[in-house]
Parts: sequence; structure tokens; C-alpha cells
Amino acid sequence: MKHILLCAALLCCGVALSAQRADDRNGEGVSAPEILWTNADAFPVYGKCVENTSARYERLPAEFKGVSRDAIWYLGRNSAGLYVRFRSNSPSIHVRWTSTFKNLMNHQTPTGTRGLDLYTIYNGQWRYVGSGRPDVNNATTAHRIIGNMDGTMREYMLYLSLYDGVSSLEIGTEAGSLLEQPQVNRPDSRRPIVAYGTSILQGGCANRPGMTHTAILGRKLDREVINLGFSGNALLDMEIAQLMARVEDPALYIMDYAPNAWDYLIREKGEAFFRVVRDAHPDVPVIFIEDVIFPHTIFDPVILQEVTKKNVAQRELFEKLKKQGEKNIYYIKAEGMIGSDGEATVDEYHFTDLGMMRYVDHVLPTIKKALRRSGK
Repeated sequence: MKHILLCAALLCCGVALSAQRADDRNGEGVSAPEILWTNADAFPVYGKCVENTSARYERLPAEFKGVSRDAIWYLGRNSAGLYVRFRSNSPSIHVRWTSTFKNLMNHQTPTGTRGLDLYTIYNGQWRYVGSGRPDVNNATTAHRIIGNMDGTMREYMLYLSLYDGVSSLEIGTEAGSLLEQPQVNRPDSRRPIVAYGTSILQGGCANRPGMTHTAILGRKLDREVINLGFSGNALLDMEIAQLMARVEDPALYIMDYAPNAWDYLIREKGEAFFRVVRDAHPDVPVIFIEDVIFPHTIFDPVILQEVTKKNVAQRELFEKLKKQGEKNIYYIKAEGMIGSDGEATVDEYHFTDLGMMRYVDHVLPTIKKALRRSGK
């Protein structure tokens, strides 16, 4: 028996040592190629309404500090929806980043919460390459996302963390390789879509940053989408409407606040919030979206009542605006949004990757119609 246990222990050690040698060959170990690190500040970052944020990888203007509610300010420091663009012919791509808050949540993967996601253009489409998986025990992580490539020059898009901030970011490439500015305007940044919403829109609970629905929409439309999701705090704060209005040439606005905003808030503040955006951009289409009919509403009548009341208020606002002569507005109902099998959420509310994909399939036809009709 002791002999068997010893053999098992030696076998486990052998597997561990083999894995370590594999890490050395393929990661940051001594036998890996020399990696040169470049500060990502040298490359363009997208997904922001304005450039004068308090730090590079944050979403709110610096002047909002002390003006916005503390929760909004904190969530605005999360880098949800932001992405960096570059090109390189390096056979391997590495990332090194520092998470601002070292957040971890019990219903979302660490990669989704504070990891990174790398995409490239492949056969004309944006294609997933790999993820930067965070070291959950430390604020700073160095990770090889992909290796053993053939040295083809590729355009890259690096999505940043959904539920944490990124206080520093570096891109690692092999010595002798090129790391350059992007050469194509993809996703098209000339007329971004601006989306306002809740924790779901911020990215809860995608497994990785590229799977939040604003990122999926951005790839499907090949257009920049600005993510103004504020977890638990899409409460129609007027400074957020003013921020949305400051986008210079938006293609479309998405109003997806209903999962947070109570029915009375929609009635009290919904029209005023809309007017801030509409007065700044009279011809830009605006889409109103209902609250999700969450899977557990068939068992919990209180939640069903809440969802129903919010959706009644949202519909009333939309109809009121139409009666006032607003023509370039659209409405998306909740029925069928995430399917009917109950499998699209992780905690009754927040979307899994399946939920994110179903949501996109549900809203995309209306978005395309609005863009087509407005010539955006």
C-alpha cells in the first residue's frame, strides 16, 4: 500500500513538474523568447464618451468626482467596454496589467471580472484569440495570451476588465517583432453607439470581457459601442444624460435602464433624461428597452410584479414621446429576449454568455433598422 501511495505521489510530482516545464516553454519562463514590454498608453483606447477622464482606462470625466453619487463614480472607474487597438507580427502576444481594486465576485469568473480579452481580424471578421487570466492573489498579472503564431502582421483589439479598473497596461511582444498603431478603423469609431444601462449592460456576468453584449454588438456591427453600464445604479442620473449628450457624432442611443429604475423613477425622470440627449442630437435614433422577464418570475410573483410595473412605465414613456411628435424612437419588448428555457442567467438576473448572445439576437434587428433608416 505504501509503495502504491509513493508511486502515486511521484506520478503527481511528475505531472506538476511537466506542467511547470510547459509553462517555462510557453509562458514567461527562462526558455521563452525575450519579451519586450510596451506601455499601452502609446495606442488608442476606445469606448469612452469623452477623453478627459480622471485616468486613461476609466469612463467618467474627471469633473464628475464629487458631483456624481459615490457609487456612480466608483463604477465609472471600472473599464467596462473599453478596448485598446494595435497591430503586431509577434509570434506571441503577452499582457501585463494592474487591477485597480482586485475585485472578485461569487457569480462571475475572475477573467470576466478583471481579466482581458484579445481579438484579431481573421477572414474579415473579428475572431477571439485568447484571454488574459488574472492572478487572483495579486493586483498585477503578466500573462501570455497566445503563442507559436507564424509572424503574420495582425490587427488586434484588447478588451479591458468589466468589473474592475485597469490602472496600468503593457503589451508584450517578442524581440525583433513589430508593434505598431492600428492601420484600419475597425470597429468603426466615427459614429459610435452609446448604451446606458445596468449591471447586465456593464457585463454581468460574462465569462470574459469580449462576451458582454455591448462588445458582441460592436463586433457584429463592426462599430464602436460605448458602455455606460452602472451596476445597480442605472437610476437616470442627469449627469449621465449630459455625458451621453457630449458624444460628438453618435449613431444611436440605447436606453436600457429599466432593470434598475423603478417605475416611479421612469415616470418622474425618464422624459427629462431623454430630453437632455434629444436636445443635443435631434436626429439621432433612440431605442428604449424593457426590463428582462427573468426566469424566476414564473415562481416569484413579487419580482414578476416589479418587472411588469417597470415595463408598463417604460411603454407609457415611449407612447407619450410619440404623441409629442418624436419620430426617431424605437421600442424593444422583453418577450423572448433571453429565451424561455430558463438557462440564460447565472443568478436569476445576470446573463451568462448564452444570455448575452440571446440578448444581442433579440435587439440587433431593431438596431440595424434604426441605423438604416437614419442613414447612420
